Amino acid sequence: MQRSSFRRVRMLGHEYVFQMSGQKDLQQKAELLQAIRELQGHYIGGSAYKETMTHLITTNPTPSEKFLAACAAGKWIVTPQFVLDSVKHKAWLPEASYELNLTANIKAPVTANPLQKWRENVARGITSGAFQDWVVYLEIEDHVRRAMFERILKAGKAKLCTDKSATQAITHVLTKDGSKTSRKLTAPYFNITYIAEHLFGAVCSDMNWSINLNKVSQQASCVRPEVMECAPITVEDEPMDITDNSFLFKLEETLKDYITRMEVQKRKLLKVPGFYTFYTPVLPTERAKVKVDFSIVQSLVECSLFDQALEEVQGCLNPGVLPPESVLHVFMQYALHGEAETYFLGMFNIVLNDILCNNPTWSTPKSTRYFLKILQCPQCESGVWPFLQTSVRFCLGSTATCHSLPSPASKELLHFHGNLQAFILRLFQLELHATASAEQAAGSRGSVLYSMFWNVWEKMTLSSKPLQQLAELLVEATLWALHSSEKWRLRVLGTLQEILAVVVEYWAQEHTRLNSRIVQKGFQDLAEHMAILCQDLHPDTLRELVPALPSHQLRMLTADAIFRNICTRNGLLIRSEPLSLHKIVFSYLKALGQLCGCKPRHLPKHSTKRTVTPSSNSQGGRERKDVGGSAKDRAKNMPKGFHRVNFAGETLLHRACKRNHVEKVLQILSLPGVDANVKDHVGWTPLHEACNHGSTECVRALLQHCPGLHLDSQVEGVSPLHDALLNQHTHIAKMLLRHAGSVLLQLRDCSGHTPLDLVSSAALCEELIRSAEEGDAARAAQSSYVRDMALVETCSCLLSCILLTYLAEQHIPSYESVEPGLELSPSTAQTLLSLNTETVSSHCVNSKAGALAHDLRTLMRMEKYVGQLSPALTRCHGTHTSLLIQLLKDLQAEGSALLNGESVL
Repeated sequence: MQRSSFRRVRMLGHEYVFQMSGQKDLQQKAELLQAIRELQGHYIGGSAYKETMTHLITTNPTPSEKFLAACAAGKWIVTPQFVLDSVKHKAWLPEASYELNLTANIKAPVTANPLQKWRENVARGITSGAFQDWVVYLEIEDHVRRAMFERILKAGKAKLCTDKSATQAITHVLTKDGSKTSRKLTAPYFNITYIAEHLFGAVCSDMNWSINLNKVSQQASCVRPEVMECAPITVEDEPMDITDNSFLFKLEETLKDYITRMEVQKRKLLKVPGFYTFYTPVLPTERAKVKVDFSIVQSLVECSLFDQALEEVQGCLNPGVLPPESVLHVFMQYALHGEAETYFLGMFNIVLNDILCNNPTWSTPKSTRYFLKILQCPQCESGVWPFLQTSVRFCLGSTATCHSLPSPASKELLHFHGNLQAFILRLFQLELHATASAEQAAGSRGSVLYSMFWNVWEKMTLSSKPLQQLAELLVEATLWALHSSEKWRLRVLGTLQEILAVVVEYWAQEHTRLNSRIVQKGFQDLAEHMAILCQDLHPDTLRELVPALPSHQLRMLTADAIFRNICTRNGLLIRSEPLSLHKIVFSYLKALGQLCGCKPRHLPKHSTKRTVTPSSNSQGGRERKDVGGSAKDRAKNMPKGFHRVNFAGETLLHRACKRNHVEKVLQILSLPGVDANVKDHVGWTPLHEACNHGSTECVRALLQHCPGLHLDSQVEGVSPLHDALLNQHTHIAKMLLRHAGSVLLQLRDCSGHTPLDLVSSAALCEELIRSAEEGDAARAAQSSYVRDMALVETCSCLLSCILLTYLAEQHIPSYESVEPGLELSPSTAQTLLSLNTETVSSHCVNSKAGALAHDLRTLMRMEKYVGQLSPALTRCHGTHTSLLIQLLKDLQAEGSALLNGESVL
């Protein structure tokens, strides 16, 4: 733990890491923070003690967690003058002259300053901490106080015991109230005040604290099992820093107000004022309604005088008037049959729009039911979605329609289908507008859109069956219209894109009021589904498909899911954390640099005739080519027991890895469609089993033949690297690190332990670090130039989509924004930048305000992230890569301007 903490400090680039205690003068604190920044130091805010701290700044001894823990850990405890004098000399001065002296004002002679004694003992290696060799059981019920004392004891290297039955190992039982202790343990009992007495000895009673500490002989205390009769020591909560209290409170309120205003503006953009103004008739009351006789229309239809019948219907249309459904079905059948003239097709489209104008579906349930009946195939009558699906597939030239349609299709009929799809889109847009305006009379679920895409069992998910089919249809239409010079094809594709956007936004509007988490998960599920649909697409197709998604949220999450899939297939690890600006400009940009070293894969461009099988069939998904030869050849090469799974859920690959049967592992991996990341019932992967059982050759085979191997897969926090180290298979651990690099060393188990924390030998720890550095160096060498331009260009395009959409979704406008929304003064920006990440997270109650605060801090650090870009990326002349780098530089300029008070976000 001590070694890893030191490494974290060194990685930060700070040898001077400060915390403060008891600093109530806000003006002096601001001076101290500024001085620390000028001397390249690092400040950690908050009331909790941090192990990475090297110096504690305080004027007087205080009964705080940070003061007691810093003393126990042997840290420098200095006065504020140390920092103020150092900044005057423009360099850090020796600390000895500024160390807080607890014996300075004490008349009685004492041996030494306790703070100096513990610091020197730790520095010389005499002891690792003030509580070395203590095994402590804390008998404190208040979990907050308990956690505080645990941090103090751990700082002094005490071991904490949580099991009462382990009485032989316990050396100290610490309790807050001696009169209420259980006294069930045979180990010595001490009042919690004994911590301070052990640290400060005779000085303890003379310290000017608001508590009474009686002198108790340490020698006597250790031999008596009864509780020490002392006044209880109270560790005070640290007074809030300026950045922890007033500053963060005001900042959070400012951010909340800004986010609220931006959300209102966003809801306004969801409305369709032009459409809605036209489709808002004044409906007559029930008594004033005029009954229209459509018998003439019926007679004209029976005589096949469809043009005249349609003209008669148009003349009868008024608010509240709905022509008979049977008549509309006949008109639709005649139009779809392919014999109707251009005049009839155009007039029918006008009639449909007039009916909607006079009878909007958001006004009465009757109108909704009416459109649900007339907008379906008159022959199959299977609903609105199959009708729309058939219309689109007819345009795509697919035979996967509800029934056979005229072939070849005439231009007039194709144009009619385009108008029909546009009409359905317009209907959906108006229903979305009504929902966003809270003007939907019959309830949000009483709409054509909702009834079309969700049944009662699927209403809480965005990945309903029809919506997944819509996503599949969009992918097929993209392949069909890609690079086409025919405008009508682009029109069909554009309508599908808009329909998908309106549908997901409508669902989001419905469920945001109930549970925003459901909405977030819904978008993520649909994005993951789209990423699976796109996994076999050529990079050129991806660059056309993803940026064209109109829904901001879906576009961002789909690009994110596809990018993560690409990284996984190329053996790169992306930590599973929520999407943030820091993740984009740190983790994703680093991964993009590593992708520069990937070898090009010669993927054939998909033919525009490629089709997607509708998900309504039993198998679902898209048609795939028969990979791996005939079924007879695959059966011959398939090892015995390949399809058998035992009671633990282990496949043959699991069992072969456990027994180090490398020949069988290679045979299995050669089969098409094998999932090397398959999990048993508990969650263990074949790589886990190979690492656990020391199957070196199997680990090597998996690393060499599985580019998408999940090296970061964890079961209760145990990764394959954890597994190897826990079982002393250090040769396998080194192999993993040479393959994936130092990113594996950042993985933590459920107890917060990194792989290095499991290693007791300092020499072995250094060997593992060197192996990780070798892996990093190998990846860096491979990434010195772009080897697969198509892949890097596609990933740059995806990252640009993610970044631009994230800035818009989180309301972080670029420098090009014309209307200011959020004003930050230079002092506010600089103070926010100086804060510790945990401080911001712990004090921002509003999650959106907290996320925005973190993003602003990342924005102000953009210079650092731009400076870490892979040289291969900066030298790349690809269009999308160049645009991404320019976007990053623009954000860097915005962050610098924000720090200097020259920017208004």
